[in-house]
Amino acid sequence: MRAALERMEKDRGLDVLTAKMRRLVLGSYAALMAMMVYRGMQIDGDTGALVPIVAFVLPLVLFLPSLIGRRPRGHAWLAFVSLLYFAQGVMVATLPGQGLRGVVEAVVSLALFAGCTGYARFRSRQLRLAANGS
Repeated sequence: MRAALERMEKDRGLDVLTAKMRRLVLGSYAALMAMMVYRGMQIDGDTGALVPIVAFVLPLVLFLPSLIGRRPRGHAWLAFVSLLYFAQGVMVATLPGQGLRGVVEAVVSLALFAGCTGYARFRSRQLRLAANGS
């Protein structure tokens, strides 16, 4: 796997791969955020309208400074958090009448995972090369 990634870096260039992963991260992050806001709005509870939305969205919002600052370590941690949304999507997919919503949530969270891991790898290598002056 490592050799394939290094060959891809050599063929396409770090700048191109970093930009593609960044677009994947931002797109899947926005889609997952919208899905979680919608899902929070669907829950009827006695706690008020904002509590379910905050509960679903807060883990994603905490990583917003890392996304804005383009920090590879923050993207790596967001990849781990996206796996929680994947597990949630798989569980929702098993509920009657919620299959499509769960599958879409699982696919979007997997896209976020892939984008974050790719961005963390390529961006950290890019920063290391810039620091070495190459």
